[in-house]
Amino acid sequence: MDKSAGHKSAQNYLYPTTSPFDQRMMEVGDGHSIYVEQSGRQDGLPVVVLHGGPGGGCSPAMRRFFDPEIYRIILFDQRGCGRSRPHASVADNTTWHLVADIEKIRMALGVERWMVFGGSWGATLSLLYAQAHPDSVLALVLRGVFLSTRRELDWFYGGGAGRFYPELWARFTAMVPAAEQGNLIAAYHKRLFSGERAEETRYARVWSSWENALASIENNGSVGDAPAEYARAFARLENHYFVNGGFLRQDDQIIADIDKIMHIPAVIVQGRFDMICPPDGAYALHKAWPGSELRMIGRAGHALSEPGIAAELVRATDRMARRFL
Repeated sequence: MDKSAGHKSAQNYLYPTTSPFDQRMMEVGDGHSIYVEQSGRQDGLPVVVLHGGPGGGCSPAMRRFFDPEIYRIILFDQRGCGRSRPHASVADNTTWHLVADIEKIRMALGVERWMVFGGSWGATLSLLYAQAHPDSVLALVLRGVFLSTRRELDWFYGGGAGRFYPELWARFTAMVPAAEQGNLIAAYHKRLFSGERAEETRYARVWSSWENALASIENNGSVGDAPAEYARAFARLENHYFVNGGFLRQDDQIIADIDKIMHIPAVIVQGRFDMICPPDGAYALHKAWPGSELRMIGRAGHALSEPGIAAELVRATDRMARRFL
């Protein structure tokens, strides 16, 4: 029986947490300094982990999807979030700055080619990085695919997901006047960048809570306020990227450029009941990329911690390790 069909804790599938053997702040230009860490095996198969958001930051739990006896695990906080500085800054902070930062990290750490692992916005960034630097990428493992399209943003911020969580949607929309509710991303943008710290934090917490509440299939609709500094960075960065369409040259850029990565092996892990990034995006990516493997997890939403998703991601990284070693 497929483990993803069970109800075990995700902890049952993950490798033990290992301590970093290297932690550093790396200057990447434009006044930004980013946090980078390495754990696992120093001479192991390199993998870079791209966190979500934008603005989510990395966490020790992200190391646990990789066998530390095999992998050299590289995590970093993208510009403006986590331990990177300046905190919550959107200056010189675009998709293409992040793509350049990833390549700077690769070169600074002396990695020739690496596996790229990312979920949600991290999947978006993984795909765009691979398309920009295909010779640097061994393989991709993607979770909860987000293609940074207007259709996806309209689903989540235009009322689609709200039909399943009407009480939370009412809380989210009630923060702005009715006249502005036709474009909630723009309405929140005005308030997240008002220059008034208290107002920015108040709106940031509601923005963050709307997303966090819908992440897991097990959520019953309850919400909690994220810590102020985390919420402010997460909401400001995410909104900044979304109001700018992910800084892509066209809405369907990732699918349009799929030929650039056709040769790269990939596993796509997608929750069947993902409310944040619906599975039709993952399916469209897979159909455009015949060499990719799509693993649709029947009883799962969006969260990295969902047991079925955690189990499948570990299986994917174990298979990739056997393939490249």
